[in-house]
Amino acid sequence: MPIAEQIRSKLSQLPHKPGVYLMKDRFGTVIYVGKARDLRKRVSQYFHPSRRMGWDLKFNALVEAIHEFDVHVVRSEPEAVLLEGKLIKEFHPRYNVSFRDDKRFLLLKVNLNDPIPRFTLTRLKTDDGARYFGPFAGSGALRRTLNLVRHKFNLRGCRPLTPNETDYKHCLYAHLKVCTAPCIGNVTREQYLMQVTAACDFLDGQSREMKEQLEAEMKKAAAAQDFEKAAQLRDTLFDLRRTTQKTEKFRRIPYKLPVAVDPDNDLEELGKVLGLPAPPLRIEGFDISNISGTFAVSSMVSFKGGRPDRANYRRFRMKTVVGQDDFASMAETIRRRYTRLKAESATGQPGKWSNVPDLILIDGGKGQLNAACEELNKLGLTRIPVIGLAKEFEEIYRPGESAPLRLSHDSSALKLLQRVRDESHRFANTYNAQLRLKRISESILDEYPGIGQQRKAALLKKFGSVHRLRLASVQDIARVPGFGGKAAAELKVFLEARSSLAPPSEAPKAGQD
Repeated sequence: MPIAEQIRSKLSQLPHKPGVYLMKDRFGTVIYVGKARDLRKRVSQYFHPSRRMGWDLKFNALVEAIHEFDVHVVRSEPEAVLLEGKLIKEFHPRYNVSFRDDKRFLLLKVNLNDPIPRFTLTRLKTDDGARYFGPFAGSGALRRTLNLVRHKFNLRGCRPLTPNETDYKHCLYAHLKVCTAPCIGNVTREQYLMQVTAACDFLDGQSREMKEQLEAEMKKAAAAQDFEKAAQLRDTLFDLRRTTQKTEKFRRIPYKLPVAVDPDNDLEELGKVLGLPAPPLRIEGFDISNISGTFAVSSMVSFKGGRPDRANYRRFRMKTVVGQDDFASMAETIRRRYTRLKAESATGQPGKWSNVPDLILIDGGKGQLNAACEELNKLGLTRIPVIGLAKEFEEIYRPGESAPLRLSHDSSALKLLQRVRDESHRFANTYNAQLRLKRISESILDEYPGIGQQRKAALLKKFGSVHRLRLASVQDIARVPGFGGKAAAELKVFLEARSSLAPPSEAPKAGQD
């Protein structure tokens, strides 16, 4: 069936529901992610010939590159926004601009283990024992609803972790009777926790009574021709409904790697074009990921029978490479992976590293390939075929061959190599992102209100780590530039409140070397 007929047939089956669509090129690569209130109407617009004259050059190029598309149906438009952002960060489509940075949607956070809990906005969810609400597609609606919640449940809006009597004297919230002021003993901590818990239940969706009350007041104001007040109540009700609406969290997107219709045919063709004695049933692909030399990591993915064999994926964090050196990183990765293979083979006992590949695929050109071949020669494993795939022109480099091999872009053998290469790239980037996220979450000082970079740097320079800072006395902390006795005592209380919630150090995970 021609491409146009395939797309036309798929368009007729799309529902008139909100969702997200993913446009893919002929290699199965996601090139654009978009959201829609009505999937059928929105996606159909891409393929209306009558609209082509009004398209700009970029949009024309996108439509010309579309070979296939997928859709994900969701329950509401805010869910579509959340899922769109998640997918763009995951696939980095070349035709998308929005959501490609590291900015995340807002979350609402409260830690019930704090001396006097308070609701705060954050964009990063960590394993710190706090309760999180969201993410929220509309930041303005969230901020206005949070203000409504604080007034309804008489909650604090001040920044200090542990407000005291001095802070209370200048606290507008307490003077206006908005906050019950637990900092000076107007209510006990247990009573204040009941207020916070009630607010949590409200944000979880138990807000029907409040919505009915606002709707009744809105109608009453409209009947009295107080249209300004009615409009304000209408907007408040709208914000409340948006904020408390149940949405899917989309923690993990169940989007599968594209797989060929006939992988056996792909393997047979690949074996022929590479001159192998048989189709390469087991392929191992390698890629390097680092950002300006930081968190240099590499990945190894395994394909068996032309399909991903995720149980045999491996990931590596560089131990000997300093700075940004992809050749040295590739050499270290190959050395560590196949040293393990050789050691397990020598014992005669099968292990998790003992699978011998029929083909090794290196993401890169001659430099990366030569680095890999040199390590394999040292290990005496030259019998394993190895090739490099350079992304710019999709050229295949082979040891001892000066000219690269170029296959047709419609070749099923090339598409199989691209799937292995793209999967190794995705796996390496995911590991790199996890390490960066862990580094961010490890610094608990970022959560301490009012601390700047200079004072944070001074603390880490003095004590070396957050763990040693926890063990320090108030007097030791007070000696750090920028801290006095009061600030040191408050920081000590903050660290003690978090100490019981600190996650244990992670043990090495399976599949990590």
